[in-house]
Formats: sequence, C-alpha cells, structure tokens
Amino acid sequence: MSAASFDSMWADLDPVGRAGSGGYRRFAWTAEDHTLREWFAGECARRGLDLTEDRVGNQWGWWWDGPGTVDEAVAAGRKAVVIGSHLDSVPDGGAFDGPLGVVSSLAAVDRLRAAGVRPAAPVAVTNFVDEEGARFGIACAGSRVLTGQLDRDRALGLTDADGVSMAEALRAAGRDPDAYGPDAEALARVGSFVELHVEQGRALVDLGAPVAVASDIWPHGRWRFDFPGEANHAGTTRLVDRRDAMLGYADLVLGARHVATQRGCVATVGKVRVTPGGVNAIPSHVTGWLDARGADEDQVIAMVDELTARGQEMGATVTRESWTPTTRFDAGLSERLRRVLDSAAGVSAPVLGTGAGHDAGILATAGVPSAMLFVRNPTGVSHSPEEHAEADDCHAGVEALAACVRDLTAAPA
Repeated sequence: MSAASFDSMWADLDPVGRAGSGGYRRFAWTAEDHTLREWFAGECARRGLDLTEDRVGNQWGWWWDGPGTVDEAVAAGRKAVVIGSHLDSVPDGGAFDGPLGVVSSLAAVDRLRAAGVRPAAPVAVTNFVDEEGARFGIACAGSRVLTGQLDRDRALGLTDADGVSMAEALRAAGRDPDAYGPDAEALARVGSFVELHVEQGRALVDLGAPVAVASDIWPHGRWRFDFPGEANHAGTTRLVDRRDAMLGYADLVLGARHVATQRGCVATVGKVRVTPGGVNAIPSHVTGWLDARGADEDQVIAMVDELTARGQEMGATVTRESWTPTTRFDAGLSERLRRVLDSAAGVSAPVLGTGAGHDAGILATAGVPSAMLFVRNPTGVSHSPEEHAEADDCHAGVEALAACVRDLTAAPA
C-alpha cells in the first residue's frame, strides 16, 4: 500500500518545475510553488487530513482520530508528532531534496492506516515553504520566521534577482504580507519533529545501509561581499587606470578555496551579480555570495573572518545574511529512533552528521525535540539533476518513518 502510494505521488510531482537541464526550478511564491502547494492540499484532502497554514504559509496536514480537536489533545498533554520536509528546490536542483521527505511522510500515514494504527497523539505532515532560499537568499526562511529566528520585516524586505521583494511576491500570490510572521500558537502544537531527507553525500553507500539517523548539522552561514569599482571601456582604458570590481571578487573565489583547505572547512562562492554586466565594460560593482561550513565552529568563524579581512582590503563591504551555529539533534529522540529502526523496521541505522541545513535544525534550535532520517543516495550528489535514490531505498525509508511515528504516538503502557 505505502509503496504504491509513494510511486503514484512521485510520478505526479515529476513534471512540476522541470528545467531543460533535467533538474528543477521550484522557487518560493511562484507559479510552480503554487502548483506544489495545491498538490499537497489535494493529497491531504484525499486522506481526510485537516489542512492548516501558519502565519508564514507553511502547510500542515493533520491526522487525528482521537477525542476532541487537535488543540484539545495538545492541551491534554498529547502534543503532535510532525513529519515532513519541503517541496522547493535550488536552481536546477535534484528531484529528491525535500520532496522525498514530504512524499514519504504521506506514504507513511498510508502505511500506518493500512495497518490499523490509531495514534494516541496527533500526527501532522508538513510542507515548509522556502527552505532552499533560492529566490530570496535565506535558507529555511519558512521555519526561521515561524520560530522567530528571522525577523519578519527583514524577511519581507528581501528581494529576488529581479528586485521583487518577498512582500510583493506574497501579494502576487494572493497573500497578505501584514499577516506574515512568527506563529507561537502553531509551534506550540509540535511535540517532536522527524524529517526524512535524501542523504547529500556518500556515507550510506560506503556503509551499505539504506537509512541513517542524523546526529547534528554543521555550523553554516551565508555572507554577501560587495566590491566597488568604476565602469569604463574595456578597450580604451589602460590597466593602470582601471578600478575593476571583478578583481576583488576573483580574490574572494580563490581565497575561499585556499583558506577552506587550510582550516579543514568547505567554502563556496556560487552566486555572482555583475554591474553593468557587459562583455566590453569594466565592472563598476560586483556582488558575490559566500557559503561557509565545517565540522568545527571555531574554524568556520576563523575562515570567514580571514576572508572578510581580505575582502575589505579589496574595498568590499561584507554583510552576514545568515548564520546557524552547530545544531545537535535531540539525543534521546535520535537514540529512540535508532532502536526503533533496529527492532521494528529491521534496519541497522548508522548515525551521521551532515553539512547541509534543514528545517529540522531550525526547529531544534527553537527547542523542539527534532531528529532526521537519511535515505541512501547512490550518486552521492545533491543540488544537481544527478541526485538520486533507488525505489527500494525510498520504500525502506517510508517503512522506517512509519515505524518511528508508530512508536512515538503509541499509547503509554
């Protein structure tokens, strides 16, 4: 039952936002995002799940067959077990990053219902909005604003590459920016959050395991470097007379690789904006974005400090756009899931850390007991059309997630 429902839902999602590269372009508050949200609402309706939205626009599909309402159950001490992920993508991203967790969560509900399970606490499947930050630049914006970790006014003022603000994008999508903001009431319903995600690396391939439990998320952040220059003619301006903003950007790219190697971290300059952007014009302004991560928080901070100093020597203004310190998932919850997988699902799950940020990490930072499951990725590639997971491993992930939900929502002995 769960395998068939998974395959059917996966096929439905396949064409939405597909790009010529074979990857996906599913950005927040676009037509593609609207289609994905409608798909999620339809899947909730098909299962009789009560669909709600918080003040940010995150979607929640509620399964509760017990006495009273969800809020009455929460007030009685039966807080919800929440599962899910996100449906948006990075530019030309893979099919699995995000959607695997949402589809698997809906399929896990099907699996539990087919087994006659009636949870003793509410269960919710969630679709977090704007997890990747591909359009407005800040990852996990939906969960950050929900929990108050991203100021609503700052979020509404963020702009995309076309200069459209998030507030304007919300209006274009038929939403009221004035209603947008943190939602303590929605967050208070959540007793625990378990996010299933495709692994964004090769550890499970090397370990020969289909599913893993996460231990922590590396510290990570994004910084904007603005390099000033002076526009001039590429053919008539002597080299000695040039103020070429691209030189500072080039130093940032090369410096990021060099300093990251020295510090045992990873650093990426994956986005650049050049003004005026002509082949025969010397750049008057270049903006580059640095993504910095690593297992050792002190080394990441030292790396960024060194790159900031280098950038400032080249005249750059450096702005920190986001920063998430080391996030450790709830040790008791993670160990419980590992034991459940070993006994109930027959899966010996290794424990892995990750350098990728997730909504589960944001909720964990907000004090919500959170954990993650990873599903094997045979390519080890993510944020690319080459990202993949085999059908059997996806189905194993559904079974693992269902076993975890069943255990977490079981009535006390």
